[in-house]
Amino acid sequence: MWRLPLDDEYKEQIRSSIADIMNSGGCWGGAVTAAMFLKEFAEDTPWIHLDIAGTAWMEDQKPWIAKGPSDIALRSLADALDAFLERT
Repeated sequence: MWRLPLDDEYKEQIRSSIADIMNSGGCWGGAVTAAMFLKEFAEDTPWIHLDIAGTAWMEDQKPWIAKGPSDIALRSLADALDAFLERT
């Protein structure tokens, strides 16, 4: 997990000639442009973008995880929260 860059150059990728903004910035910087899209609506509200689609589904059975929905993102968040709470 890491903080994505929310530089203005990525905002250029979601500009639209027929709408306020597009909800897709194309194939380059997809996670970042998705975050830029959300940023436009969040205003001053703290927010987080979880780009979990790539790890959401396991195509093959592994010794440590079943084939199908992976739940990897949820387990990662739970582990991070647990580590944070142990430090506080």
